[in-house]
Amino acid sequence: MTNNGQMNAVLNITTTGQDRCPLRRCIATGDTQPPDGMVRFVVGPGGLLCPDLGRELPGRGIWVGCRRNLVNQAVTKSLFARAAKRPVMVPDDMADLVERAMVRRCLDLLGLGKRAGQLTLGFEKVRAILGKDFTAIAITAADGAENGRRKLLSGDPDRVNASGYPDRNVVDLFTVAELSLVLGRENVVHAVLRKGGLADRFLNESRQLRKFRDEEMSGLKIGR
Repeated sequence: MTNNGQMNAVLNITTTGQDRCPLRRCIATGDTQPPDGMVRFVVGPGGLLCPDLGRELPGRGIWVGCRRNLVNQAVTKSLFARAAKRPVMVPDDMADLVERAMVRRCLDLLGLGKRAGQLTLGFEKVRAILGKDFTAIAITAADGAENGRRKLLSGDPDRVNASGYPDRNVVDLFTVAELSLVLGRENVVHAVLRKGGLADRFLNESRQLRKFRDEEMSGLKIGR
């Protein structure tokens, strides 16, 4: 085995395809997949396990598939300590910590979008933009009224999915309270984020969050 091959084996990294894309092995399932579909953890100097959603923290990464049940499985079966080959302090609510961090990353991007002038609030303004720009991302509060959501998203009847919603990017992962707090307005139920680099990052983070929660799309969708 070459030196690179030896190092990959130590780090639980495999490669595939012509581009030799690095894969990571989930400690809960043993499956390998691209890192974009996984959650990275690292063990800090004091032995405390930390989620590293930005994949920036130093140290050897420990990888788990991006599902709440897989993180819970890794906690209950002490798989993190086994992967680290050392004692590790793992909070019992690690899955909750990961989810809250994912929510914060998404909401922070919405805050950036507002400051950059790429996010619009207000039912009528949002509906007007959605009616003209089919690439814009519709954001509706998870606890908002269903009739208001349907009215907001009612568009071209020739471009709706089987559930009656327009076949477009819709994110409904955050509560009114969460949206209101990060956007500095009361009772934020609807918003629209125009497409661009920041919007693409927001969609990617939102996909990860929905995947982690393992939620059904219930007629709404993220991505095409």
